[in-house]
Amino acid sequence: MKQVHPPLHFKHQVTYGAVVRDGGVQFSVFSRSATAMRLLLYNKVSDREPTDVIHFDRDTDRWGDIWSVFVPGVHAGQLYHFQADGPFIPHHGQRFDGRARLIDPYAQALTGDFQTCEDGISRPPKCVVIEDTFDWQGDRHLKRELAESVIYEMHVRGFTRSRSSRVEHPGTYLGLIEKIPYLQNLGVTAVELMPVCEYPIKGADGHPPSHRNYWGYDPMCFFSPHRGYASGREPGAQVNEFKEMVRAFHAAGIEVILDVVFNHTSEGNEHGPTFCYKGLENRIYYMLEQGGAYYRNYSGCGNTINGNHPVVREMIFNCLRHWVLNYHVDGFRFDLASILSRDGSGNILPNPPIVELIAEDPLLADTKIIAEAWDAAGAYQVGSFANRRWAEWNGRYRDDVRRFWRGDPHHSGGMATRLSGSSDLYQHSGRNPYHSINFITSHDGFTINDLVSYSHKHNEANGENNADGENNNYSHNYGIEGPTRRRGVNRVRSRQIKNMLATLLLSAGVPMLVSGDECRRTQRGNNNAYCQDTDISWFDWRLTERYTDLIRFVRTLINFRLKQPTVRPTTFLTGHTTHPDRLPDVAWYDAFGQPINWDKEDGSLACILGRRSQRPEPSFQGLSDVPRDIAIVLHSGNQARDMVLPIPMHERQWRLFVDTAADSPKDVYPDLNGPAPPRIGKLTMEAHSLICYVSAE
Repeated sequence: MKQVHPPLHFKHQVTYGAVVRDGGVQFSVFSRSATAMRLLLYNKVSDREPTDVIHFDRDTDRWGDIWSVFVPGVHAGQLYHFQADGPFIPHHGQRFDGRARLIDPYAQALTGDFQTCEDGISRPPKCVVIEDTFDWQGDRHLKRELAESVIYEMHVRGFTRSRSSRVEHPGTYLGLIEKIPYLQNLGVTAVELMPVCEYPIKGADGHPPSHRNYWGYDPMCFFSPHRGYASGREPGAQVNEFKEMVRAFHAAGIEVILDVVFNHTSEGNEHGPTFCYKGLENRIYYMLEQGGAYYRNYSGCGNTINGNHPVVREMIFNCLRHWVLNYHVDGFRFDLASILSRDGSGNILPNPPIVELIAEDPLLADTKIIAEAWDAAGAYQVGSFANRRWAEWNGRYRDDVRRFWRGDPHHSGGMATRLSGSSDLYQHSGRNPYHSINFITSHDGFTINDLVSYSHKHNEANGENNADGENNNYSHNYGIEGPTRRRGVNRVRSRQIKNMLATLLLSAGVPMLVSGDECRRTQRGNNNAYCQDTDISWFDWRLTERYTDLIRFVRTLINFRLKQPTVRPTTFLTGHTTHPDRLPDVAWYDAFGQPINWDKEDGSLACILGRRSQRPEPSFQGLSDVPRDIAIVLHSGNQARDMVLPIPMHERQWRLFVDTAADSPKDVYPDLNGPAPPRIGKLTMEAHSLICYVSAE
């Protein structure tokens, strides 16, 4: 057994986890109720039993509720677990098990998988001591304004796992680096990575689960990058590879946003395994009920993190700082963020401490903070989550845009509100259009191709008799369920895809695309592919060759958006003008060219967005253009219709920019040099179509 020195003095602050110091490593862990604590050291990943056991001394190795010991002669790369004795009183929420091997909640890397052992107690992946010696080569956060962002949601493994990706390191952080030129060419400014924190590859029984959590929304350790996305097999390889990926994205001018899951863990409910939080302080880490015997389940995954307890709040706070400082990430999207608004009893708090802490932390001031402002227990806070620091996934935008283009009656007003920035949701609280993260599709639900190809979900491959997944998708198949060779059906599907993508990229707010929508990636009607680590979920790179015209369409609209402040206002539109020679910043018209009566809207409308400035404004990568007035004409009906152009379109020179009913290359004009509007002052709008004109310089 190693000789243990007395612990180092904490001086000004506590550092949890394993910290490399001169001559050894300091190991520190929180547990209020433990009666004894042990540190288990291993030489190899395959070891079932520790090579050394370090017993913490209650008198010299415990400071308040923190157990801390310095072990000399231990270096970076050391493998370890904690082990804690304490009361096992499940009906009072105490679940200590002195036999259980415990993951360090602050572990910076894990290695290996669960091991099944003869005593029936599963061994979780081992923790790895990490020392930060990475050469960032001067990399810093890009600090792009949120209002100037175009976000691309993607799955690290799925983006390059297919053989069609032709990368050297498929399904890994390094594989993403090889595809950065594609993302640069598309023009996105940020990638939003689906969960990259550690989650189980195999179940606690040592076998792959029947429904593998491919998406990664099953956290096991919040401070560690997922080992399954590393190319190297050596313990801790994921740490450097993740940093290489971030550095490469930054060099390409692309920010990295992480989807973080501070709402539950993979330990599950009272029937689930004990491999970390349950075995250290179950009553603090989780929301419990009925005296502590059961877990409150606002996440839909069996348990709920007690995020507003001071200890857990500190862990979340330290974790966010860890990813910003040590990994240079540029922001976070908080999964089921409404759970962070709940107290330990599940009540929604008016001013949740953790939400305010994240918003006010000076170290996070340059990062993007985005909430999925709902949870699995009915809380829905879109438009009312927290304060000006927080942006939100705008679920109302998704639903209103889908329903308008599907042709649902009485949705023109909703479309107008969403296109102009969702003032009904954000203006009353002093927020701005860019607090709305606009999206039509995300990882959760249909892809945009499937949204116009299926009227019903087809999740049979998930093995749950098609009972899982959302039933109300606001989708339509336009005559045939799934793929078809019928030319008429395919034409309207293509048009609807372009309608929705054009709407997204011309709307006030911040657009978010889901990976593959630009080339019609399909999940074959599966709207809940959480367990599909198969070609159902993987990016098929052959589509980028098949749908070059759609990629060109999306790329052109992104480039236009980044140059034109008219479509990304930083304050809400007023319907007024600040100069007699300029148009109002927004005006809406009906099919007869008259100011619209919203009580009589019929799915056909036009808007004119007036420029707020005459001067070019340098934007992303120095892109700029002369600000333009923009006219957008929308027709959601299933029959062609003539629409009269509003008077302001007769008083200025205009050029066609987008026509979703036209075939490529006449569906979009990158140089803004399309034909002028018809001299007769009337447009014939094809069924389900959008036309956009921009003013001449």
